[in-house]
Amino acid sequence: MTKKTVVVALGGNALLRRGEPLEADIQRHNIEIAVKTISEIAQEYNVVLVHGNGPQVGLLALQGLEYKKVNPYPLDVLGSETQGMIGYMLMQEFKNQMPERNISCMLTQMNVDPNDPAFSNPTKPIGPIYTEVEARELAEKYHWTVKPDGQHFRRVVPSPEPTGIVEHEAITKLIDEGHLVICTGGGGIPVKKENGKLIGVEAVIDKDMSAAFLARQLGADALLILTDADAVYLDWGKPTQHALRNTTPDELSKYQFDEGSMGPKIQASCEFIQKGGQLVGIGALEDGLQILQGQAGTNITNN
Repeated sequence: MTKKTVVVALGGNALLRRGEPLEADIQRHNIEIAVKTISEIAQEYNVVLVHGNGPQVGLLALQGLEYKKVNPYPLDVLGSETQGMIGYMLMQEFKNQMPERNISCMLTQMNVDPNDPAFSNPTKPIGPIYTEVEARELAEKYHWTVKPDGQHFRRVVPSPEPTGIVEHEAITKLIDEGHLVICTGGGGIPVKKENGKLIGVEAVIDKDMSAAFLARQLGADALLILTDADAVYLDWGKPTQHALRNTTPDELSKYQFDEGSMGPKIQASCEFIQKGGQLVGIGALEDGLQILQGQAGTNITNN
């Protein structure tokens, strides 16, 4: 029996959890935990893995600001660096835990529309968390846009919608050959076509939107979004908060979700289902397989 295909979206905050120091050793430890869960899923599904990069790309941007002898590298270049860094750590740990499996990491470019309204309304959080005072000082110093992230503040950057995966055919061939593929990391390196050439764009694409886009292009059976919340909640942070266990795009359209965190996940999930996808699961990293089995997290279907 042919295995079903699932696109797994692994949050950057699952690799460097909220408030943790941005240390390589901490990230390696978290990746070891993540790979253990995803390896279990890979026993039953063909897995295509998309990872976030918000904390990591923000860290590289901060490091670049400290070295004054060259201009800071643009976000598309920093995005490619995070694809290599995180992809390397993931690929190595998958080989440690699944030595018999072919693992491939694909450096991936994602087309975006330069006229996307996201460029005038930055929403994508990157880098570490700050107090409001720290965030306002840094915004003044570096001309950043900062917005609340829970009880803290973070730098935010434009997050345009994905419109096309440049390396789509290569990804498809690797999947057909049975590889566990790591691709479109950090949502993909944002690029645009100008005079027939690909050119990098100063942005960070939301990895959940890219994962849903990839899942639609591949005709995947399911999309699994692993995050630092164990389900989708209504009235989050209030005494009345409660988890949605089984829901539909029609029901979710009645509610408002935070545009910097759960909002893009809900939007990506609904688009995947409305355009023919069978199942989206959202929940905690350690519950990955149970979410797909309907035993944990939130399941989104058409009925």
